[in-house]
Amino acid sequence: MALVTGLKHYLGPFEAYVKAGVLPETPVREEYPRLEYPNFYYAQEDEVYAAAGRDGFSWSVHRPHTVIGYAIGNLMNMGITLAVYTSICKETGVGFTWPGSEAQWNGLSDVTDAQILARQLIWTSTTEEAKNQAFNVTNGDVFRWKWLWQRIADYFGIETDGYNGSVRPLEKEMENKQETWSAMAQKYHLKEESLDRLSSAWHTDLDLGRPLEVMTDMSKSRALGFTAFESTENSFIRLFEKLKAEKIIP
Repeated sequence: MALVTGLKHYLGPFEAYVKAGVLPETPVREEYPRLEYPNFYYAQEDEVYAAAGRDGFSWSVHRPHTVIGYAIGNLMNMGITLAVYTSICKETGVGFTWPGSEAQWNGLSDVTDAQILARQLIWTSTTEEAKNQAFNVTNGDVFRWKWLWQRIADYFGIETDGYNGSVRPLEKEMENKQETWSAMAQKYHLKEESLDRLSSAWHTDLDLGRPLEVMTDMSKSRALGFTAFESTENSFIRLFEKLKAEKIIP
């Protein structure tokens, strides 16, 4: 059995997200102890452990960081949220505004391509040494958002408006954009007119607003032979190309 959770294992659930005083040391590692307050990831793990002990099957736990992939209607999807936001910026002629913290803008980060996650799921199911263990899973590279923000802007041909000393939530920026998106959907014959089906700005704000840099240690699975790698820039560009081909964005 494979259980996919995520970095809230280290950062805490939404209701206690990166609380002051309990910020983890990065890069986060699988052997870190659980946080002291309740976390639904821990409850899921405990159910898996109990069932495996009772029924005699092997298990694996996978902890990705910000999964990037094609999934319409997903309520926690940074890749499509940024694709929609940049498309609106280009259509309206405004700057691609950084919504998050200084720590995220300047610090190191990583993400997980959905294809890399899938490959690790297959790897753990076919590798004896990987059974009954938990693994972080990311693309394998690290980046600074101030670099990637510019690369995304360059792809869409728009100007950037980087960190200016304050957090400028994307959720607030997007709250009145439904009319704009509806007009764009009609103009460019897009398949999805509802912003709520595409954009999860609140979740992107949580990721980009963290008060610390966040990246994961991949050495545990690397030592056991998991070598899959993807460029994070390629993850985003491939997603954007797919969204264009499927007429989700112009």
